[in-house]
Amino acid sequence: MKKYILSAIVMLAPATVMAQRVQYPVAPRDNTVDTYFGEQVPDPFRPLEDDNSEATKAWVEAENRLTQAYLRKIPFRGKILKRLKELANYGKVSAPSFSKKTGKWYFSKNDGLQNQSVIYEMDRLGDERDARVFLDPNRLSADGTVALKGSYISNDGRYCAYSISRSGSDWQEFYVIDLRTRQLLDDHIQWAKFSGAAWYKDGFFYSAYDKPEEGRAFSGKNSTHKIYYHKIGTPQTSDRLFYQNPAKPMEFFSTFVNEDETLQMLFESGAGAGSNLYVRSLKEPDTQFVQMTANMDNIYSPVEFIGDKIYILTNDRAPKYKLMVADIRQPGIGDWKTLIPEGNDVLESASIIDGKLYLTYMVDACDRVRIYSLDGKLLREMSLPGPGSVAVEGKKDREEVFFSFTSFTQPNVVYRYDYESDSSTPYAMPAIKANLADYETKEVFYESKDGTRVPMFITHKKGLKLNGRNPTFLYSYGGFNIPMTPGFSSSLLAFMERGGVYAQPSIRGGSEYGEEWHQAGTKMQKQNVFDDFIAAAEYLIHEKYTSSDYLAIAGGSNGGLLVGACMTQRPDLYKVCIPRVGVMDMLRYHKFTIGWNWASDYGTSDDSKEMFSYLKGYSPLHNIHKGVAYPATLITTADHDDRVVPAHSFKFAAALQEANAGNQPVLIRIDTKAGHGGGKPLSKQLEETADIYSFIFHNMGIKY
Repeated sequence: MKKYILSAIVMLAPATVMAQRVQYPVAPRDNTVDTYFGEQVPDPFRPLEDDNSEATKAWVEAENRLTQAYLRKIPFRGKILKRLKELANYGKVSAPSFSKKTGKWYFSKNDGLQNQSVIYEMDRLGDERDARVFLDPNRLSADGTVALKGSYISNDGRYCAYSISRSGSDWQEFYVIDLRTRQLLDDHIQWAKFSGAAWYKDGFFYSAYDKPEEGRAFSGKNSTHKIYYHKIGTPQTSDRLFYQNPAKPMEFFSTFVNEDETLQMLFESGAGAGSNLYVRSLKEPDTQFVQMTANMDNIYSPVEFIGDKIYILTNDRAPKYKLMVADIRQPGIGDWKTLIPEGNDVLESASIIDGKLYLTYMVDACDRVRIYSLDGKLLREMSLPGPGSVAVEGKKDREEVFFSFTSFTQPNVVYRYDYESDSSTPYAMPAIKANLADYETKEVFYESKDGTRVPMFITHKKGLKLNGRNPTFLYSYGGFNIPMTPGFSSSLLAFMERGGVYAQPSIRGGSEYGEEWHQAGTKMQKQNVFDDFIAAAEYLIHEKYTSSDYLAIAGGSNGGLLVGACMTQRPDLYKVCIPRVGVMDMLRYHKFTIGWNWASDYGTSDDSKEMFSYLKGYSPLHNIHKGVAYPATLITTADHDDRVVPAHSFKFAAALQEANAGNQPVLIRIDTKAGHGGGKPLSKQLEETADIYSFIFHNMGIKY
């Protein structure tokens, strides 16, 4: 094994691959200075916030030419892309799901290199070979840039509404199929966002914003989310406004109707880390919503509806979550009953299947499933294939139980579970073109700056030599209650099969240890997140997995902020940095699209002088200093990213290119017809990954 590693990678002295100083395009700039609580803050690259200006477009084109010219000169870029395609070319199948509305089973499948997964329909389990295509988003565009966001069958089984996004945008469009004739109807809804379709009678509810101003669709601030009711066969202009709250313009509103159309819920979120619930009975006409909760700092997630009972997962006075039951006849939270109290482990999700509760708990960032009776009695813990991540699937009134299992060394496998024997049978087993037995994962624990114990998964080929010379890819997120759990990526094999190491720490800001772990990485404790990540890098170096000459750090979105903050705080620690679609301007993030929704994690520069000073103290854009030699950096963003607008990456790239005193390249890769990442076609994903790996290996002096 050691012989393989040494022969697969030819190590060069880092000095031999140091880039010549790059001539960067001149970015448009002005003399903008903002004043915060009496302090003046220059923002010289403010013109780059206007993605429609000719000056910005010219700069983007020049930067892309520079980046592509650089990447084309890397001789093994094509080899990496070829290998990524080989590794990704295997069948990927979801667990089947039964629809009582149509009496049929549905599952998604990707044959290998399809840009988007296809939804299939079958009459009974075991008929997968005779399954029919139900929805194929690959037919919606030639280049795969139209993605299916969701599909919603009407309660009478006659129609299916489905939503799409174009070029990775968060904007959604709805279409309707008549399931009897399989014909696409004339119904077409635009400017929906963060919306499903809640069927009721002969139409459905959806959430949308007003049509944006010309040229502001991908950057303008989204305000006043509205719920509409669309009647089948009518134009969108006839849709009835069902709910809006102009007094709360920076919140999201959506609605749900149960299958027998006897109950409707209203969800309010966005003003805090949690949500509020409202409910009304549809058994009588003109009933009003009754407020169930009144604390936007807590999460209230309905799990299932059985008769008049609503099962709800919540962290209200339970940082590690508990399961409660509400009665629609007395829906106020004061009348809820605790069914499964908070325990030592984080209760991650809950399902009711075949009259039993299947609860997924997180223990040191790995999943365990415990089964309870509906009266809260523990029946057993489900036997799983090993440490990893699990998603349980099934219906409350059917006996079939499926679960999907994945780990760093195991692609997603669908199992069918037998409760009586506590045994599982593979239902859909992927066949990847690699020997996964060659790889191993271990979970380690290290100390952060303040002594906090942080878990980290490390995956690599067996027999790895700890000599400090292994190319290492350190990745995390650290925010918004999102856990970093085990998961398979065929792309990572292309990195690890060449002797690389993949490291994934579960840093604060996520939900790995409950709400306290999340809160410890928010607002004026955000520095904990960066300290945890920096400590992970130091651990990998101390244990000789790698060294600063062979360490790359990467992250996307809030993880892009993570990389931006860590590379400006400790530029000496890494060889390569990959901040992807990152939040880089922490003083102005809340002024674009739905950036205001992140204030519960970040706070804003408008909150107080203390909050402004704290944000400025770590904001990547505002902590770039001239005279500093920064690591080789490849920034990625996309022209249709209306989640984290490209201006963040544009301004960060321009400032870093101007200030960098070293010879390492600072490049920006600006994708076209792509957004924040959701729905990106597989072909674009693989091309971007090939560019990232090529950039990393080249700047580490490694031949692929």
